[in-house]
Amino acid sequence: MAHMRPLENSEIPDEEIKARFRHYEQTRGFTPNSIRTMARRPNIVKHFMALNQAVLYEGTVPEQLKMLISLISSYASGCLYCQSHMANLSHIYQAPDEKIAAILDYEESDQFTDAERAALDLAFKAAQVPNRVTQKEFDELARHFDDGQIVEIVASVALFGYLNRWNDTMATMLEPLANERANRILGDQGWTAGKHGEVRAPE
Repeated sequence: MAHMRPLENSEIPDEEIKARFRHYEQTRGFTPNSIRTMARRPNIVKHFMALNQAVLYEGTVPEQLKMLISLISSYASGCLYCQSHMANLSHIYQAPDEKIAAILDYEESDQFTDAERAALDLAFKAAQVPNRVTQKEFDELARHFDDGQIVEIVASVALFGYLNRWNDTMATMLEPLANERANRILGDQGWTAGKHGEVRAPE
Protein backbone atom coordinates (compact mmCIF):
# COMPACT_ATOMS: atom_id res chain seq x y z
CA MET A 1 0.00 0.00 0.00
CA ALA A 2 1.27 3.47 -0.88
CA HIS A 3 2.62 5.55 1.99
CA MET A 4 0.99 8.69 0.54
CA ARG A 5 -2.17 9.06 -1.52
CA PRO A 6 -1.78 10.51 -5.04
CA LEU A 7 -3.78 13.69 -5.55
CA GLU A 8 -6.97 13.71 -7.60
CA ASN A 9 -7.26 16.22 -10.46
CA SER A 10 -9.78 18.23 -8.42
CA GLU A 11 -7.15 18.73 -5.70
CA ILE A 12 -4.62 20.37 -8.05
CA PRO A 13 -5.36 24.09 -8.59
CA ASP A 14 -2.32 24.81 -10.80
CA GLU A 15 -3.38 24.93 -14.45
CA GLU A 16 0.16 24.42 -15.76
CA ILE A 17 0.46 21.17 -13.84
CA LYS A 18 -2.97 20.00 -14.96
CA ALA A 19 -2.13 20.75 -18.60
CA ARG A 20 0.98 18.59 -18.32
CA PHE A 21 -1.09 15.85 -16.70
CA ARG A 22 -3.44 15.92 -19.69
CA HIS A 23 -0.42 15.45 -21.94
CA TYR A 24 0.59 12.34 -19.99
CA GLU A 25 -2.94 10.96 -20.26
CA GLN A 26 -2.92 11.44 -24.02
CA THR A 27 0.55 9.98 -24.63
CA ARG A 28 0.73 7.10 -22.16
CA GLY A 29 -2.88 6.51 -21.18
CA PHE A 30 -2.70 7.82 -17.60
CA THR A 31 -0.96 10.33 -15.35
CA PRO A 32 1.62 8.58 -13.15
CA ASN A 33 0.75 8.41 -9.48
CA SER A 34 4.37 9.32 -8.73
CA ILE A 35 3.91 12.86 -10.01
CA ARG A 36 0.38 13.10 -8.61
CA THR A 37 1.98 12.56 -5.21
CA MET A 38 4.85 14.95 -6.01
CA ALA A 39 2.31 17.65 -6.95
CA ARG A 40 1.91 18.56 -3.28
CA ARG A 41 4.95 20.74 -3.94
CA PRO A 42 4.24 22.43 -7.31
CA ASN A 43 7.78 23.68 -7.89
CA ILE A 44 9.20 20.21 -7.37
CA VAL A 45 6.79 18.54 -9.78
CA LYS A 46 7.13 21.30 -12.41
CA HIS A 47 10.91 21.15 -12.41
CA PHE A 48 10.86 17.36 -12.38
CA MET A 49 8.50 17.24 -15.38
CA ALA A 50 10.73 19.71 -17.25
CA LEU A 51 13.81 17.59 -16.52
CA ASN A 52 11.96 14.44 -17.56
CA GLN A 53 11.02 16.10 -20.86
CA ALA A 54 14.57 17.29 -21.56
CA VAL A 55 16.20 13.97 -20.70
CA LEU A 56 13.86 11.45 -22.30
CA TYR A 57 12.29 13.34 -25.20
CA GLU A 58 14.95 15.74 -26.49
CA GLY A 59 18.30 15.10 -28.17
CA THR A 60 19.41 12.54 -30.77
CA VAL A 61 19.45 9.23 -28.89
CA PRO A 62 16.36 7.30 -30.06
CA GLU A 63 13.51 7.57 -27.58
CA GLN A 64 12.94 3.82 -27.65
CA LEU A 65 16.52 3.25 -26.49
CA LYS A 66 16.10 5.79 -23.69
CA MET A 67 13.04 3.88 -22.48
CA LEU A 68 15.00 0.61 -22.53
CA ILE A 69 17.90 2.27 -20.70
CA SER A 70 15.45 3.46 -18.05
CA LEU A 71 13.94 -0.02 -17.82
CA ILE A 72 17.23 -1.79 -17.25
CA SER A 73 18.29 0.90 -14.76
CA SER A 74 15.10 0.19 -12.84
CA TYR A 75 15.85 -3.54 -12.91
CA ALA A 76 19.31 -2.90 -11.50
CA SER A 77 17.90 -0.77 -8.68
CA GLY A 78 14.97 -3.13 -8.01
CA CYS A 79 12.12 -0.61 -8.49
CA LEU A 80 9.08 -2.61 -9.62
CA TYR A 81 6.96 0.50 -10.19
CA CYS A 82 9.47 2.00 -12.63
CA GLN A 83 9.97 -1.36 -14.34
CA SER A 84 6.25 -1.45 -15.14
CA HIS A 85 6.24 2.14 -16.39
CA MET A 86 9.23 1.67 -18.63
CA ALA A 87 7.88 -1.57 -20.05
CA ASN A 88 4.77 0.45 -20.91
CA LEU A 89 6.75 3.32 -22.46
CA SER A 90 9.07 0.97 -24.34
CA HIS A 91 5.92 -0.58 -25.84
CA ILE A 92 4.52 2.88 -26.69
CA TYR A 93 7.80 3.71 -28.45
CA GLN A 94 7.42 0.55 -30.53
CA ALA A 95 9.86 -1.82 -28.91
CA PRO A 96 8.56 -5.34 -29.62
CA ASP A 97 7.33 -7.19 -26.54
CA GLU A 98 10.03 -9.83 -27.13
CA LYS A 99 12.72 -7.16 -26.99
CA ILE A 100 11.37 -5.65 -23.78
CA ALA A 101 11.13 -9.09 -22.17
CA ALA A 102 14.73 -9.88 -23.19
CA ILE A 103 16.18 -6.74 -21.58
CA LEU A 104 18.26 -8.62 -18.98
CA ASP A 105 19.67 -10.82 -21.75
CA TYR A 106 20.93 -7.80 -23.71
CA GLU A 107 24.46 -9.17 -24.01
CA GLU A 108 23.36 -12.31 -25.88
CA SER A 109 19.94 -11.61 -27.37
CA ASP A 110 19.72 -10.92 -31.10
CA GLN A 111 16.98 -8.38 -30.29
CA PHE A 112 19.66 -5.74 -29.64
CA THR A 113 22.21 -3.96 -31.80
CA ASP A 114 25.81 -3.46 -30.70
CA ALA A 115 25.05 0.20 -29.96
CA GLU A 116 22.06 -0.74 -27.81
CA ARG A 117 24.15 -3.33 -25.96
CA ALA A 118 26.77 -0.70 -25.16
CA ALA A 119 24.15 1.71 -23.79
CA LEU A 120 22.32 -0.95 -21.81
CA ASP A 121 25.56 -2.31 -20.37
CA LEU A 122 26.54 1.09 -19.03
CA ALA A 123 23.02 1.71 -17.70
CA PHE A 124 22.82 -1.64 -15.91
CA LYS A 125 26.20 -1.17 -14.25
CA ALA A 126 25.63 2.51 -13.44
CA ALA A 127 22.38 1.84 -11.58
CA GLN A 128 23.93 -0.71 -9.23
CA VAL A 129 25.31 0.08 -5.79
CA PRO A 130 28.24 0.31 -5.79
CA ASN A 131 28.45 1.71 -9.30
CA ARG A 132 30.27 -0.74 -11.61
CA VAL A 133 31.03 1.54 -14.56
CA THR A 134 34.66 1.71 -15.71
CA GLN A 135 36.50 3.28 -18.63
CA LYS A 136 35.78 0.12 -20.61
CA GLU A 137 32.05 0.92 -20.77
CA PHE A 138 32.74 4.48 -21.89
CA ASP A 139 35.17 3.30 -24.55
CA GLU A 140 32.51 0.96 -25.94
CA LEU A 141 29.88 3.72 -25.85
CA ALA A 142 32.21 6.03 -27.77
CA ARG A 143 32.29 3.54 -30.65
CA HIS A 144 28.57 4.19 -31.25
CA PHE A 145 27.66 7.58 -29.74
CA ASP A 146 29.08 11.10 -29.66
CA ASP A 147 29.74 13.00 -26.44
CA GLY A 148 26.34 14.72 -26.45
CA GLN A 149 24.56 11.39 -26.87
CA ILE A 150 26.59 9.87 -24.03
CA VAL A 151 25.38 12.75 -21.83
CA GLU A 152 21.79 11.83 -22.80
CA ILE A 153 22.39 8.19 -21.90
CA VAL A 154 23.92 8.96 -18.51
CA ALA A 155 21.19 11.54 -17.84
CA SER A 156 18.54 8.85 -18.45
CA VAL A 157 20.18 6.60 -15.86
CA ALA A 158 20.50 9.49 -13.40
CA LEU A 159 16.86 10.54 -13.89
CA PHE A 160 15.78 7.08 -12.89
CA GLY A 161 18.08 7.15 -9.89
CA TYR A 162 15.66 9.81 -8.62
CA LEU A 163 12.50 8.03 -9.75
CA ASN A 164 13.58 4.61 -8.48
CA ARG A 165 14.27 6.02 -5.02
CA TRP A 166 11.06 8.09 -5.04
CA ASN A 167 8.74 5.26 -6.00
CA ASP A 168 10.40 2.53 -3.99
CA THR A 169 10.37 4.75 -0.88
CA MET A 170 6.79 5.97 -1.39
CA ALA A 171 5.53 2.48 -2.40
CA THR A 172 3.71 4.38 -5.15
CA MET A 173 0.38 2.83 -6.11
CA LEU A 174 0.57 1.25 -9.57
CA GLU A 175 -1.89 2.34 -12.27
CA PRO A 176 -4.06 -0.33 -13.96
CA LEU A 177 -2.64 0.09 -17.48
CA ALA A 178 1.00 -0.06 -16.36
CA ASN A 179 0.19 -3.08 -14.20
CA GLU A 180 -1.54 -4.91 -17.05
CA ARG A 181 1.21 -4.20 -19.56
CA ALA A 182 4.02 -5.21 -17.20
CA ASN A 183 2.22 -8.42 -16.29
CA ARG A 184 1.77 -9.26 -19.97
CA ILE A 185 5.30 -8.43 -21.09
CA LEU A 186 7.44 -9.10 -18.00
CA GLY A 187 5.34 -11.56 -16.01
CA ASP A 188 7.10 -14.61 -17.44
CA GLN A 189 10.41 -13.08 -16.31
CA GLY A 190 9.15 -12.93 -12.73
CA TRP A 191 7.85 -9.36 -12.53
CA THR A 192 5.18 -8.68 -9.91
CA ALA A 193 3.64 -5.45 -8.64
CA GLY A 194 4.93 -6.18 -5.14
CA LYS A 195 4.16 -3.39 -2.67
CA HIS A 196 2.82 -1.24 -5.55
CA GLY A 197 -0.01 -3.68 -6.18
CA GLU A 198 -3.02 -1.76 -4.93
CA VAL A 199 -3.88 -0.51 -8.39
CA ARG A 200 -6.16 2.48 -8.71
CA ALA A 201 -6.48 5.33 -11.19
CA PRO A 202 -7.19 8.77 -9.70
CA GLU A 203 -10.18 10.58 -11.15
